[in-house]
Amino acid sequence: MSRLTISLAAVAWLAATSALAHEDAPPAGGARAWQAGDHHVHSQFSVRYAPGADPSVPPTPILAGDARYPIPINAQMALKHGLDWMVSTDHGGPNHSKINRDQAYPELVASRAAVPGLIQFYGMEFDTPGGDHSSLIVPHTHHERDVLFDIEQRFSKRDAFPQDPSRDAEPRMLDALKHMKSVESPPVVIANHPSRSATAMGVYGHYVPREFRDWNDLAPKVAIGMEGSPGHQAGALRPDGSLDPKGYRGGYDDAPTLGGFDQMTARLGGFWDSMLAEGRGWWVTSTSDSHRHYTDGGNDFWPGEYAKTYVWASRTHEDILDGLRNGRVFVATGDLISELDVTARAVSRAAPSAEIGGRLRLARGQDVRITIRLRDPAGANHGGRTPDVSRVDLIWSEVSGPAADRATDHNPRARVERRFTSADWTREGEILTMTHTVRNVQADSYLRVRGASTGELEPTPDPAGENPWDDLWFYANPIFMDVAPAG
Repeated sequence: MSRLTISLAAVAWLAATSALAHEDAPPAGGARAWQAGDHHVHSQFSVRYAPGADPSVPPTPILAGDARYPIPINAQMALKHGLDWMVSTDHGGPNHSKINRDQAYPELVASRAAVPGLIQFYGMEFDTPGGDHSSLIVPHTHHERDVLFDIEQRFSKRDAFPQDPSRDAEPRMLDALKHMKSVESPPVVIANHPSRSATAMGVYGHYVPREFRDWNDLAPKVAIGMEGSPGHQAGALRPDGSLDPKGYRGGYDDAPTLGGFDQMTARLGGFWDSMLAEGRGWWVTSTSDSHRHYTDGGNDFWPGEYAKTYVWASRTHEDILDGLRNGRVFVATGDLISELDVTARAVSRAAPSAEIGGRLRLARGQDVRITIRLRDPAGANHGGRTPDVSRVDLIWSEVSGPAADRATDHNPRARVERRFTSADWTREGEILTMTHTVRNVQADSYLRVRGASTGELEPTPDPAGENPWDDLWFYANPIFMDVAPAG
């Protein structure tokens, strides 16, 4: 029996099983709330290729050769682990655009019917010209299959056969972004595991800071950000749950993650802060990069089992994508928190306010009061732990405008404005609330919030063999403050 036959049988089984199909799924739309999701999930259509004896003939794709599971199984497991939305993202190879069009897409359509409780996007892990990989999320329209087929066939660096080395160049990616922003419903592009190929702190590999600035300049509502926390976080877990002393979180062997986060995000005053100091909408997310569960011999968690990307949106494809484009996003690992509201308000009568991803307009010299409200769940996470928030950091920086050096990955203005511990917040059940006032704001600025389950003041490099459940963090995307002259 072929893998495709097995897959379709799985879809039929799911559709017939009401406990998995969730016939009582919440209706689409409604008021905005935190929608948990994962934009980097592989299925059996992330294939392996078997070259033939004749090099003029394309290699044979082997379904489930790289990633293992059918799309509806991924969807069912995402729903089981608390997700509201998911993107199916298979990477490519020679003529993979046809596999996505002719096999993956029909299975996604069937999966939507079988697991209606989960909002499912069509996409791929784009083989990025001149770079590594990117999550490409296609808006849910009648033309979504054709949109992705056209992009992958024309621009993926691996789709052509015979292989075309000229496709693997940064200008080719800029051509791809020009095309993407021109389509009727533009997709979203998020750089995956941006520093996995780095060899040391600040010594980058396939992705470099200038490259991301080029992307964001050209298509700011398409190229919107990067994985702050990459997938493959179960790299140190053996199938029985014991620790592998040689396993690294995220597959970051040479330049480790820091608290499970990529160095481009985790380093205070580093690359992410340098982008935000330019006033850029450059957001961070968190994913599973699920190929094969660690209990099946892989190095992955199920979608939602460990990492979640929360988007402030209604339960529709359109508003979730709008939330991603506009930074209404926070991320968390290990279910350390499940809600996070950050509000910045000018301290004045009839004061305006802004929340995560927003902009607050101020007169020069005004005070800004920041309120942080989060939910620290009382129940156990999927690792059987009940982690507590140990500390919350409010990070502040002035916005200095475009960087003179497009290769920079430093922002010396970024600082921890306030560290909150249990002595500084109030608790009402699972809800923690804390406030801080920044006085006499004189310049355009931004703030962002992060928190941890440990006592580390700054995230430290994750050693081989570290248990990912022992070191949990959350990060919120920023609020910008635009200061006008007083008077």
